[in-house]
Amino acid sequence: MGYIHIDIEVSQSSKHAGQPCGDVVKFIRTESATTVILADGLGHGMKANIAANMVAARLEELLKNDFTLRESFLKVVNSMENARLNDVPYAVFTVARILEDGLVTILTYEIPTAVLIQNRFATEVAQRSGTYEKGIVGESDFKLSPGDALVIMSDGITQAGLGKGSPNGWETAGVISFLNEELKSGVRFRAIPAIIRKEAINRWKGVQEDDCTVVTIYSRPGKVVNIFTGPPEKKETDYETVQEFSNSYGLKIICGATTAKIVARETGKELQMEENYHNNITPVNYYLEGMDLVTEGAVTLNQVFNIWDEDTSGLDKDSPVTDLYSLLSVVDRVNFFVGRAENPANRDISFAQMGIIGRIKIVNLLALKLEQEGKLVTIKYF
Repeated sequence: MGYIHIDIEVSQSSKHAGQPCGDVVKFIRTESATTVILADGLGHGMKANIAANMVAARLEELLKNDFTLRESFLKVVNSMENARLNDVPYAVFTVARILEDGLVTILTYEIPTAVLIQNRFATEVAQRSGTYEKGIVGESDFKLSPGDALVIMSDGITQAGLGKGSPNGWETAGVISFLNEELKSGVRFRAIPAIIRKEAINRWKGVQEDDCTVVTIYSRPGKVVNIFTGPPEKKETDYETVQEFSNSYGLKIICGATTAKIVARETGKELQMEENYHNNITPVNYYLEGMDLVTEGAVTLNQVFNIWDEDTSGLDKDSPVTDLYSLLSVVDRVNFFVGRAENPANRDISFAQMGIIGRIKIVNLLALKLEQEGKLVTIKYF
């Protein structure tokens, strides 16, 4: 089965322009799940922002320390119930987790119910509701298939228009009715948050009375690239490592001449260097049957890292650095296969003089760049 990617689009605005938003959105990507947190701090401005950040950070910390989703949720609900009684920063929240097979769990605390879009039609997510301490909590479990989407929002959206011609505000049912009209007209999922938020502000008669946040979470087939760089630490594992890499779903890229020779040897294919390659800046390009790109190792990875935040319009179009940069820019998931064997060339003082960072360090730095752009990154060492 191919990789299913979860896209996340956010649109939000503060009650007062220029002030911090009291709603905070965070997401966590792992191999097994994507988790999205929307926290809505009481009130608005800095105090609300602090409360929402505190809740989101606490949930993130608990989940990263192997507490289950429900354990994490209930611990934070308990903290917020105590906060409400003691007049300290308080926030309500939604946490949605989508597993790699599409199974979804949504847990809510005093916040509007989520909306599900299937077959271009929006409905309110079925929810089991109850109380914990004195707070109202809800739970939903269902399957999100490629082409489906979720919409979660703060109450600045569902209460839009409250006291301005709408006795109960816009309400979730009103948002769904509006959204279905937009879906009929062909609106794309990525545009939904901005469209809903804009309509909410219209219903506030142009004067926002609360922070407004809308998040769309949608599922689609993802693009994957696998990068093998560096020989395995133990030579006897060469064959199984090459097999695992070669059988991985997605594009196959080798960064490293020695690594390429290992793959060629273990697959029985011929490694060829590009002929008449004259360039003093970018690395040499190779060809190996079955691979989508083969180039030098640390130098290529360093150059891609260095240009990541630059204007790349002037890059040489016939460069492996440009090719690798272009591929990494458009994929959703990057799997690094990193060999731990030491490369004697990396000890050469000229590498340090040129500012070339070693293979393992540069992979980790590049992974951070990719994760900041919402991509899922895995690193496996051999």
